[in-house]
Amino acid sequence: MALLAEIRRRARDVAGPVLMVAVAGYFGYHAVEGDRGLIAWWQVTQQLKYANATYDRVHGEREALEHRVSLLGNDKLDPDLLDERAHAMLNLARPDEVMILEPALGAQAPAAPDTAPADRR
Repeated sequence: MALLAEIRRRARDVAGPVLMVAVAGYFGYHAVEGDRGLIAWWQVTQQLKYANATYDRVHGEREALEHRVSLLGNDKLDPDLLDERAHAMLNLARPDEVMILEPALGAQAPAAPDTAPADRR
């Protein structure tokens, strides 16, 4: 009987701290791994940085396009831009003109051929 009483007394002494460690472990785990934990916060932060970079890039492209459109407006027509667009749309040029074409926005330049020309002797 004395042994059983001693086990119950020690169990009561240990139960409180064990319960507190379990509760602290539970909340600590979910603070890191939960839906709103540190790992989820870091992932959202990375997504936000990527979204801001994409927004800045797209916003810059939009401003450039809006500027080009404004140069073709009725109130102020830029002759150089009009000439450039006419050349691009009609694919025509005068014999004394040299044209340097750039790829359109988002398009990639064609790849250079891998083979070198053969030596002619």
